[in-house]
Amino acid sequence: MLTFIFDVDGTLADTERDGHRVAFNRAFRAAGLDWEWSIDHYGDLLNIAGGKERILHYMQSERPDFKSPNDLKAFIADLHAAKSQHYKALLQEGIIPLRSGVKRLILEARSAGVRLAIATTSSLDNVLALLETTLAPDSPTWFETIAAGDIVDHKKPAPDVYLHVLQAMNLQPEQALAIEDSHQGLQAALQAQLKTVITANFYTRHHDFSGATLVLDQLGEPEAPFTILSGNALNYRHFDLSLANHLHSLGACPTLMDG
Repeated sequence: MLTFIFDVDGTLADTERDGHRVAFNRAFRAAGLDWEWSIDHYGDLLNIAGGKERILHYMQSERPDFKSPNDLKAFIADLHAAKSQHYKALLQEGIIPLRSGVKRLILEARSAGVRLAIATTSSLDNVLALLETTLAPDSPTWFETIAAGDIVDHKKPAPDVYLHVLQAMNLQPEQALAIEDSHQGLQAALQAQLKTVITANFYTRHHDFSGATLVLDQLGEPEAPFTILSGNALNYRHFDLSLANHLHSLGACPTLMDG
């Protein structure tokens, strides 16, 4: 049976622009730093996978005169932990909803007995907070495996987090379908030999998605259909289990279908 492996940030919800970015800025201000990441600037920083890695890259490339504390690793970890608390507060405020079609697809898959998993660079605490506030308090238990944060040494675009999920669930790549939103996530999934459906967002709509099985602007709803950016969705207007099974039934190699 088909298994869904979901990315989180940008895939389940538009967390990057209106969630993580805002939380980083709040954490910077609380720490007495004059750092401010604009919407466009944060889009560039998203090329660096992982929040702690993003902070380090910013310090090294754009704040070379910043006097780093003796324990730089601890400083970054504390700053990132504060950011995570601000992010949870934003979730509690209810301003970061799930993207179109996400809840419908997850509920449909769960009802049909489809196995669910998560593969993300986001921290586990942030993933749990998003699921609990947007799906249901017990929704983390719906996912057989939640591979998050620093569970692997190398983050996306390395395939490690997907390989971890496949091993943990005793799956072969041809048994699963990845759902991603970015070029980095797509590369990670493809290197794990996973067919991948892309739901592009504000930050990723211009990414190179060569190799994806299907590229959409959203999963969509019956009353709010998706737009096909690349690939062939037959006559489907929203992404559901039937379309997923059709894509899953195609050949084993992930390739971009002709539109």
